[in-house]
Amino acid sequence: MKSDSSPPWGDVRVVTLEQAVAAPFCSRQLADMGADVIKVERPDGGDFARAYDGALHGLSAYFAWLNRGKRSITLDLKTAGDREVFARLLERADVFIHNLAPGAVESLGFGYPSVAKDNPRLIWCAISGYGPDGPYRDKKAYDLLVQAESGVMSLTGTAQVPSKVGISIADIASGLYGYSSILAALLNRTKTGNGERIEISMLECLAEWATPAIYVWQGTGKTPARSGARHNMIVPYGAYPCADGIVTFAIQNDREWRRFCSDVLRMPELLDDGRFATNAKRLGQRNELEKIIEQYLGTLTRSEVITRLDAAKIANGEINDVAAVARHPQLIARQRWVNVPSPSGDIPALIPPHNLESAPPQMRPVPALGEHSEEILAELGFRSEK
Repeated sequence: MKSDSSPPWGDVRVVTLEQAVAAPFCSRQLADMGADVIKVERPDGGDFARAYDGALHGLSAYFAWLNRGKRSITLDLKTAGDREVFARLLERADVFIHNLAPGAVESLGFGYPSVAKDNPRLIWCAISGYGPDGPYRDKKAYDLLVQAESGVMSLTGTAQVPSKVGISIADIASGLYGYSSILAALLNRTKTGNGERIEISMLECLAEWATPAIYVWQGTGKTPARSGARHNMIVPYGAYPCADGIVTFAIQNDREWRRFCSDVLRMPELLDDGRFATNAKRLGQRNELEKIIEQYLGTLTRSEVITRLDAAKIANGEINDVAAVARHPQLIARQRWVNVPSPSGDIPALIPPHNLESAPPQMRPVPALGEHSEEILAELGFRSEK
């Protein structure tokens, strides 16, 4: 993945007031694509994600993941002098991303109407839990809480116990919607010359992702049941036990159902069983059908089941733990792991999945707190006293 061409956003400057996951994930996408991302941090510890843990050779795992390729400057925005520095940063910026509490940026004097007067081309992007207005505006919104509020937890877990998704999907979803909205605004700016105000709500992002389940409720009055490691609207689809472990597979259509019955289960008689003729019927009889599947697969090894599934051209996979993913042969074969510098030495990093053939991602260092303060102040014409 090498190229002599300039990165897509190499001439774009991004300023962030960000912490935790959502906004840093958004801005890191821009950094990966070459943007100059200036991360403004508090002098007393910076982004609190720096202190989440020391899992990666003393470096926070989340911070290392989210902040590669950025420059860090420390500013105390409670002081007039540092607010002046920040204002000058915004005057020269293309994009401003923040995920402080609603109203916090405005109270500092950097709400959209104020900054747009000095820089009408600025794209101003706020990421919050519930948006800038409405009755939930001021509620704290961490990933787990938004998973709960959005209905995602009601769809995840077993019939007895709801569960959160094991990664920060509310943060990731809002970060990606922020990123894609910024890209749209940058494109639109080439046509209009004007900046944009963007408001991203974590709740709205996950509610969008939960729309198929909402449609089921709107159409039938019923909500999809929690089904653990199995699909709540398609049967059979999910994780099934074999004699020596678990295999996952997915039946997407009637052609695959017929091949599954004849070539994997070797029970062609199921094809003539009206109870299982369509996915809707299989869903209604899932307990009985899955009992048949489990009893038979329990007599076979994982290897035997996967061999049959592959021969029948039915999608399947294994349930990998994180150690197995880190060593996944597909990632290794495609050379997706590289090393990047950090304050704790070189660390492994996955090449992000943008995969533009002519513009590979910029795999730049993870910054130390305030590492680039003097450099950035000099660029702005300030004499550093830090």
